[in-house]
Amino acid sequence: MTDPRIAEVTARIVERSRPTRTRYLDLIERARAGGGERNRLSCGNLAHGFAASGEDKPAIRGGGAMNIGIVTAYNDMLSAHQPYAGYPDRMKLWAREVGATAQVAGGVPAMCDGVTQGQPGMELSLFSRDTIALSTAIGLSHGMFESMALLGICDKIVPGLLIGALRFGHLPAILIPAGPMPSGLANKEKQRVRQLYAEGKVGRAELLEAEAASYHGAGTCTFYGTANSNQMMMEVMGLHMPGAAFLNPGTKLRQEVTRAAVHRLAAIGGDGGDYRPLGLCVDEKAIVNACVGLLATGGSTNHAIHIPAIARAAGIVIDWEDLDRLSGAVPLIARVYPNGSGDVNHFQAAGGMSYVMATLLDAGLLHDDILTVAGSCLRDHAADPRLDEEALVYDPAPPAPLDETMLRPATNPFLPDGGMRLVQGNLGRGTFKTSAVDPSRWTIEAPARVFADQDEVLAAFKAGELARDVVVVVRFQGPRANGMPELHKLTPPLGVLQDKGYRVALVTDGRMSGASGKVPAAIHVSPEALGGGPLAKLRDGDIVRLCGETGSLDVLVPAEEWATREDAPTPPAPLGTGRELFAFMRHGADTAERGGSAMLAAMEGVA
Repeated sequence: MTDPRIAEVTARIVERSRPTRTRYLDLIERARAGGGERNRLSCGNLAHGFAASGEDKPAIRGGGAMNIGIVTAYNDMLSAHQPYAGYPDRMKLWAREVGATAQVAGGVPAMCDGVTQGQPGMELSLFSRDTIALSTAIGLSHGMFESMALLGICDKIVPGLLIGALRFGHLPAILIPAGPMPSGLANKEKQRVRQLYAEGKVGRAELLEAEAASYHGAGTCTFYGTANSNQMMMEVMGLHMPGAAFLNPGTKLRQEVTRAAVHRLAAIGGDGGDYRPLGLCVDEKAIVNACVGLLATGGSTNHAIHIPAIARAAGIVIDWEDLDRLSGAVPLIARVYPNGSGDVNHFQAAGGMSYVMATLLDAGLLHDDILTVAGSCLRDHAADPRLDEEALVYDPAPPAPLDETMLRPATNPFLPDGGMRLVQGNLGRGTFKTSAVDPSRWTIEAPARVFADQDEVLAAFKAGELARDVVVVVRFQGPRANGMPELHKLTPPLGVLQDKGYRVALVTDGRMSGASGKVPAAIHVSPEALGGGPLAKLRDGDIVRLCGETGSLDVLVPAEEWATREDAPTPPAPLGTGRELFAFMRHGADTAERGGSAMLAAMEGVA
């Protein structure tokens, strides 16, 4: 039985979304009613589509076999996506095993936030999600495909793939990950070296050695950031083959789970008796499941932006109040770095997603009755794949966690709530990830020091100007100002100040990413400073109060004085590293709470 608090939030979302969801369902029904994709192509169209398909040409030409469109985010600079190099050729072989075919429909960009952190390229990061969605739509627009295999893992890539694919929601789709790299240098040790470097106690050579020992091979980074939170969400939404999220690359088990995904795509198309289109799989209950999984596992704050964007692509409207209410109902049952000492490989060994889903389903915190890509309900996805000789088989989820420092049952959680709070007040609305912060620091009241970019903060830190109780405010970092970059490189210096005993917090209209750590922070503050948001009125020395317990974010300035304040001057528009090419996305971007997307904002009223 569903927990009444979960049911209440779900009902709010269903009611709020009724007009837009109805239009979306009409859209995908019209697309399906038009007949098979290839049936609508002229002979010239079709001949172009199979001209280079080799031994699959007769099957594609004949139209009797399902043709799987592969959208791939492969590149070999991004460690998580490097394993995808050989996937398409193998997937074509596996498709033939079940009488289907497969073609690469298109490639999408896949930038690495780890490479661009603190660099100008990070200002393209959020908008890469819209670019990926658009690229996905271009690949699928050829009308050659009856199902979709979406190959992507990392931060903006999974949301972008889903947003684009949902506009072809009459087709079935499965997200196919490649898995995390094996564990390297412990994340706590990496964090320690970073802080020593911030203090000037070790040099660049020592820092680089630590980083290289942590990020050391093919696969997703092992900390529980946005990339691995993506994989968790796909599991609780039922969009993966069961247990696909955290199997290491290059293993026989990983290969067989991917093979099973290809076989499954051939079975759930519109021409059979088990039709499972993406647009029906991603409904209001699946979106709530994504939120619940995020909160229960202490996942990335970036998803406070991505989940609303994914939902909007399916005609569903959610907001941060929904997330806040769910946070009050969902316990924190996982401690994965940066919220704990172990990484995702340790999490997987402790029971992983099968145990997470089983205990949350037992507690009524996940919707079981959703349409998934495999099984009759979500409970069927709470299983662990293994090989019995050469055959892929599934075992039920373990009855208890195998390491209670990593995982707990929902009846005995680490914290009673999910720890992603809405904070709001006269400075706007933002997100505070309390699950990563010691409760003694959930309330910070201190004088503000205001900056226009993170490099100014680092300079002030090195000059000793922040060695006191302080609320560091970094403004003009929102979607419309500079693309809303992550400010993750502020974590080490702010952590140093906190470790020295100062009461420190960060307030920003930018992001802090899935690596949001131990320093209290109000992020994604909306409305952003550019265009008249309250952060533009702040001055050095203003007393700012951030409280995760009461959900407040306020400046303690008399209302009469506040009303007469002028906004700070707007910084110059971003220039260089291609940032000027994205000016149209910045100018049209929506608020962070609505997904920070120019594309989705422009789409409203059309579909």
